[in-house]
Amino acid sequence: MDVVVAGSHGLIGSAVVEHLSASGHQVLRLVRRPATHADEIEWDPAAGRLAANALSGADAVINLAGAGVGDHRLTPAYKRTVLLSRTSTTSLLARTMAGADTPPAVLLQGSAIGAYGDTGMHEVDETGGWGQTFLASVVREWEASTGAARDAGVRVAHLRSGIVLSPHGGALARMLPLLRAGLGGRLGSGRQYWSWITLEDEVRAIAHLLTSSVQGAVNLTAPHPVDNATVARALASALHRPAVVAVPAFALKIVLGEFSREVLGSIRAVPRALTDDGFTFRHPTIEDAADWLVRR
Repeated sequence: MDVVVAGSHGLIGSAVVEHLSASGHQVLRLVRRPATHADEIEWDPAAGRLAANALSGADAVINLAGAGVGDHRLTPAYKRTVLLSRTSTTSLLARTMAGADTPPAVLLQGSAIGAYGDTGMHEVDETGGWGQTFLASVVREWEASTGAARDAGVRVAHLRSGIVLSPHGGALARMLPLLRAGLGGRLGSGRQYWSWITLEDEVRAIAHLLTSSVQGAVNLTAPHPVDNATVARALASALHRPAVVAVPAFALKIVLGEFSREVLGSIRAVPRALTDDGFTFRHPTIEDAADWLVRR
């Protein structure tokens, strides 16, 4: 397949490009500078600029672009950055796909399980309703930005990713070094559910959805979400270290500000759409994931 990828330099995007290229797909990357290689397409989402037929003839588009939610404190200005970095890129891609002479058949659109808000202990699949948090409002507008592509007959799947576990970045970038030093532990009470997925399974799920018939919301999470304390214990056990140094909730609130609500919030999401479509996880349990992480 000929696949165009936006957000190709991020943790997930770079892994997706590597996986698809190794699998024999032709990958074109959208870049925000003049294209210097044959596999690059220049675009400027902030200016709404992408050549009218830049996506024509491609089989699929994967959009993983967006500013990191936890990269800065969630001030009003950065909240706007988080939102516009998603809606501007998505709407530009959707409009361009819809207007192409030969539009791609598939749009795999980045999204997040933050759509559901805080679900507490309640398990939620893709039929779950919208939450009331900041991230839920972002996801709602983000997913709505694909409307032009969907109306043009493109199959759109919203990749509602959970916490992506990787030894090289993401949620564990700061946690793993502490655990290796024997200084890691639960965050807050530790009772909040973490719906996680390994980077390997995240990438494999995205590749699976390229040729699937699934559309709409798709939870990219492992089938067995666990609470934060269990995640910390599993990782510490795989590293042969203790997990006894907890980080109190008030400290997280001081350091992270409003983003601490997301860290301390609980989302118990399950990947019903993926499993019903026959996808098999390589790391279905947190113990499997922990063993994979420490071997990387």
